[in-house]
Amino acid sequence: MKSSRSRSRSKNSRNRSNNNNSGGNVVNRVFDSSGPEGKVRGTPQQIIDKYNQLARDAHLSNDRVAVENFQQHAEHYLRMLSEAQREMDQRREEQERQNRERQQERDRDQRDRVERQERHAAAAPASDPADAPQPDVVETPAAQDTGLVETPESQPKPKPKPRTRKPRAPKPQQPAADAGDAPEAPEAAE
Repeated sequence: MKSSRSRSRSKNSRNRSNNNNSGGNVVNRVFDSSGPEGKVRGTPQQIIDKYNQLARDAHLSNDRVAVENFQQHAEHYLRMLSEAQREMDQRREEQERQNRERQQERDRDQRDRVERQERHAAAAPASDPADAPQPDVVETPAAQDTGLVETPESQPKPKPKPRTRKPRAPKPQQPAADAGDAPEAPEAAE
C-alpha cells in the first residue's frame, strides 16, 4: 500500500503524512496497490471495486486461490475506508457537540443580558428627557469679549441695495422726409 504522493526522507514529513493518512483525506486519496495481477491505482473505493471485479473473474475461471487473494486485497482497502469513515464521523459528532455547547452558552449569555436589562429598567424609573428641567437660553451681547476673533465670515452680510435703472435719454427723432426731397430712382433702360 504505497501512496502515490512523493515523500521526503525527513522525519517530520513522515510523521506529518502519517498523521494526515488517518481520517478524512484517505477517502479521496489515490493509492497504488501492488496486487497479484499488477498495480491497481485509485481511491480506496475504486481499488475495492477493481479487486472485487478481479475476484469475480477469477471465480468464473475456477481459480479459488486467486479469488481468495483478490478478496483479501479488497478487504484490506475496505478496512482502511471504514476506519477513515468512522474517524470522520467521530470528528463530525465532536464538532456538532462543540457547536451545540457554544450555542447554549450564547443563549445563556443572551438570557442573562436581557434579565440584567430588565432588572436595571425596573430599578430606575423611566424618565422622559422632556420632563427634566431645561436650561435657560441667554443671549450674550456682541460687546462681551468671548475671546474669539471677528472674521468677515462671522459678520452679518449687508443686504444689497436694489438696483434702479436710470431712464434712457430719448433718441433724437429725424424729421419726416418731404416727398419732393426724396432722391429719384434711376429709370430703367429699355
